[in-house]
Amino acid sequence: MELQSSLPAVVVRGIVPIPQNDFRIEVGRKVSLKAVEEAEKIFSSYVLILVQKNPLIENPTTSDLETYGVLAKVAMKIKLPNDNYKIKFNILSRIKVNEYFLTDPYFVADYEEVQTKPGDLEEENTLIKMIVSETTSNPNQLLNNAQQISEQIQSGLSADRISDILAYNLKINDTEKYKYLQELQLNNRLKLILEDMNKLKMIADLEQRINDDVKKAIDENQKEYYLREKMRAIQNELGDKAKKEDEIDALREAIKQANMPKHIEEKALQELSRYQSTPSAMAESQIIKTYLDFLVSLPWNVTSKDLDDLQKVQDNLDKNHYGLEKVKERIIEYLAVKIMTGRNPQTILCFAGPPGVGKTSLAISIAEALGRKFVKQSLGGVKDESEIRGHRRTYVGAMPGRILKGMKDAGTQNPVFLLDEIDKMASDYRGDPASAMLEVLDPEQNSKFSDHYLEESYDLSQVLFITTANYLENVPAPLRDRMEIVELSSYTEYEKIQIARKHLLEKQLSAHGLDQDKFEIDEETLYFIVRHYTREAGVRELNRYIGSLVRKAIKEILMDKTEKVIINKDNIEKYIGKKKFAHNLVDEKEQVGVVTGLAYTAFGGDTLPVEVTYYKGKGQLVLTGKLGDVMKESAITALSFIKSHAVEFNIDPSIFEQNDFHVHVPEGAVPKDGPSAGITMATAILSAASNKFVKKDVGMTGEITLRGYVLPIGGLKEKAIAAHRSGLKTILIPKENIRDIEDIPQEVRDQLTIIPVETVSDVFINALK
Repeated sequence: MELQSSLPAVVVRGIVPIPQNDFRIEVGRKVSLKAVEEAEKIFSSYVLILVQKNPLIENPTTSDLETYGVLAKVAMKIKLPNDNYKIKFNILSRIKVNEYFLTDPYFVADYEEVQTKPGDLEEENTLIKMIVSETTSNPNQLLNNAQQISEQIQSGLSADRISDILAYNLKINDTEKYKYLQELQLNNRLKLILEDMNKLKMIADLEQRINDDVKKAIDENQKEYYLREKMRAIQNELGDKAKKEDEIDALREAIKQANMPKHIEEKALQELSRYQSTPSAMAESQIIKTYLDFLVSLPWNVTSKDLDDLQKVQDNLDKNHYGLEKVKERIIEYLAVKIMTGRNPQTILCFAGPPGVGKTSLAISIAEALGRKFVKQSLGGVKDESEIRGHRRTYVGAMPGRILKGMKDAGTQNPVFLLDEIDKMASDYRGDPASAMLEVLDPEQNSKFSDHYLEESYDLSQVLFITTANYLENVPAPLRDRMEIVELSSYTEYEKIQIARKHLLEKQLSAHGLDQDKFEIDEETLYFIVRHYTREAGVRELNRYIGSLVRKAIKEILMDKTEKVIINKDNIEKYIGKKKFAHNLVDEKEQVGVVTGLAYTAFGGDTLPVEVTYYKGKGQLVLTGKLGDVMKESAITALSFIKSHAVEFNIDPSIFEQNDFHVHVPEGAVPKDGPSAGITMATAILSAASNKFVKKDVGMTGEITLRGYVLPIGGLKEKAIAAHRSGLKTILIPKENIRDIEDIPQEVRDQLTIIPVETVSDVFINALK
């Protein structure tokens, strides 16, 4: 397009546009916003950018504007929250304003483009060499974006481009840069740049001299202040010398008896000498004392003796925990290896499972079974790396990390050390504590664990570290690699009843001081509580309800003079209120477009009905039920598969073009996500599209691919328990999950028909009438 001789003008203040450079500004004044708007509408986004002489004037007139400016084109415009615009301009050339045609509501000016005038070539080359030399030797003093600009001017640019790039990026006041815009003679422009560079160097040298003088004066004052304070402290200490000497003698004796490694004992004695010569009034004195107390309190060579009777250990574990056979077996294996080899196996155990399944109490039982001290550090919410490694002693308020603090509390070198909720650690600007844990949990490294506060290595190789996690996905892969994962899954209803009967009831009666012969509750009632009052993977809520029943029984015994309280299904609501939960049960009759899926939640397993219907529309897919991204993708994949195989399933393909399909998962307030609902949705869509009934007693779980294969899933044990609880007779599982069937409790396996499926066609054969 041919440029017009008159264009709208954007007026800027406090900044000068110069060709060859990116120019981004925030435009807010109406006069400039209107000019940009008109330029985009009428002048193909071409504008003039003019400089305001005095940046403080809010409403400038033509006399307030400089003669020279630039011709530019609007390249990008972004609206800001304050209704201003952030605009990027491409600067095309210098211009000179001849006259103004319009000043309200925006400026329109008649202009002419002006070109840079070359001078003597030899002088130009000399000036360029001098400028390049200056920018190479002092880039950060002279330029903004120093590295980038230095690379640009050394890449063979023309003298004209170099002058404009340097002029725009010199560290001088922006309003001073107008001289480079109006100077058309190239060599004069280069001389101006050299003058400004020399000026900037002089200012920088002056600032450095002033800083050196100030620092010297401060050092002298500090030295004088330090000597005065030391003299005053020495005078104060003369009257309290005997007390400190006794303290130093006691510390020296404690250091010798602590049985530290030789190099650490030498360091401790050096610190003691410093403490002796440091006046008590100085803050440094207390810092040294705290450090020495910590060194002495650490267990350097104290170990507890492990129990070597494997049967006693087994009995102890069985006494405190019901089930968990694999976990108990792993602990017995650990101790057997220790007895055989005479040294601690370098193993880090990680108990992973939902809340309330006994991870922490199991670690306590392990310590009791082995006869070791137990220490626990909760890592939930730890964001600072120094929480693990400690602070350097130079910092105010420095402390050792949680690991060494735990060792100090344990008092032995071989405690059972529980690192609770290792999946809850987070990272921020203070470091990554998970990375610091790598050294703690690596058997090859933790014999020389480094704590910033201790400043020396400490041997953690004899510690039995146990970690717990709710979600292994939140534990970084390198950290997970250091640990041996022992998974604790949700308890079945039968297991919960046995735990309540053998452990929880006895503990609550003992805690509340009630004799066992004054309180009675049968298994059927416990089952009723588990089924209708709790929905959890563990037994915490069940324990609370039992505690509540015991308290109400005590109240009844004392107030009503009752001899014995018997809790049963008939009076349970009197004590703990109405039922809270009703688990999803199998439909009484077979339906079209309704399929029972199996879900794995934080509370264990549950059934998840999926409903599908269709109606006149444009072939769209409607998803409701607060589904996560993965389940949405599963629904789209399932519909695509059914569409692509419509002919095989005797479905008219036009049904998908002329109708909208609606997939709904009930309980819309509950978020649902996970890769296991693909075949459930595919079956529901096929049932609705073909008008075939779905067998009411069949549940299913598995992800679908576009080729119709069924992918494996997790949580099969919990899902099978949920299917059994809901009255399903048959469940369809991915073929690759056959290996997980043995994890399903025997009482559930006996009453469920489990059919492995490899393709979606296998699913349809077993699920549809």
